[in-house]
Amino acid sequence: MGFRVVEELARRWGISADHLECNSLIGGGLDGRPWLARPQTYMNRSGYAARCLLERYGLDPSEILVVYDEINLPLGRLRVRRSGSPAGHRGLESILENLRTDQIPRLRLGIAPETGTPAGEGLPDFVLGPFAADEQEKVDEMIRRAADACEVWVGEGVEVAMNRFNG
Repeated sequence: MGFRVVEELARRWGISADHLECNSLIGGGLDGRPWLARPQTYMNRSGYAARCLLERYGLDPSEILVVYDEINLPLGRLRVRRSGSPAGHRGLESILENLRTDQIPRLRLGIAPETGTPAGEGLPDFVLGPFAADEQEKVDEMIRRAADACEVWVGEGVEVAMNRFNG
């Protein structure tokens, strides 16, 4: 889902995010800094790509926004946070571990179905599977709102994004 938000931002901003660097597809930016990045590692190894990009471009962890799907939020719900624990998300856990801080802004995209989330071995299939046809409109709207939240975060900061998009 995070990749879909990046693709929407690339479309809006008229840039491509297809230059391979630090095991990520990156694109756009001022002074050669990437605005958008899609790690090409396994999700639970995405911290290596994040650390490489931050070190290469001299960025502080507070200057990035990690966008990812969240099974603990209802489908369509957005949650912007300034910092915190990974709450069981292996990708975010990798990023926090590699950057050695939990002070990393993040945008969580709710993907939990109304019928409840599958547990145990069924969870990976659910997370990696397609959405049902009757959920697609809600998913598309969430992607647009998430891209809006990213733009607010970039232009006005995390507090404004939290106030506008949480809830």
